[in-house]
Amino acid sequence: MFPLLARAGWRIGYALGPAAIIQGLVRVHQFTVMSSPTISQIAAIEALADIDEAVAMMVEEYDRRRKFVVADLNRMGLPTFEPKGAFYAFPKVSVTGLDDETFANKLLNEERVAIVPGSAFGAGGEGFCRISYATSCEKLEIALTRIEKVLKRI
Repeated sequence: MFPLLARAGWRIGYALGPAAIIQGLVRVHQFTVMSSPTISQIAAIEALADIDEAVAMMVEEYDRRRKFVVADLNRMGLPTFEPKGAFYAFPKVSVTGLDDETFANKLLNEERVAIVPGSAFGAGGEGFCRISYATSCEKLEIALTRIEKVLKRI
């Protein structure tokens, strides 16, 4: 069940409301999107059939990933607070002497790890980078090893 729920991009939804509003939504919807892909519809049905167990599994797994990523980034010397929502860590990369865009580009070009410069989220994000942990621990281990390689070369 967990793999069916953890598919970024497989979006599906529904709307409830007064008939007049729903009628307007349907009119807009029918001219912008024909229908949800069949695979998304099947996945949604499966996910909704036993959602409580799947959600509990996902919460536990993301908690494990969050703790792992945050602890490793802090161990490397990138100050990172433990996030309380979503699945992103936001380490302070300015401690390397590089700005967030330079750090993100260096990591991508030298080690093939993609992260998002914090400045993409506004002035408050400058000096930080957003790292997603919405992937397997095996892939996270590889990415974190590569981040550490870049840090050692700075």
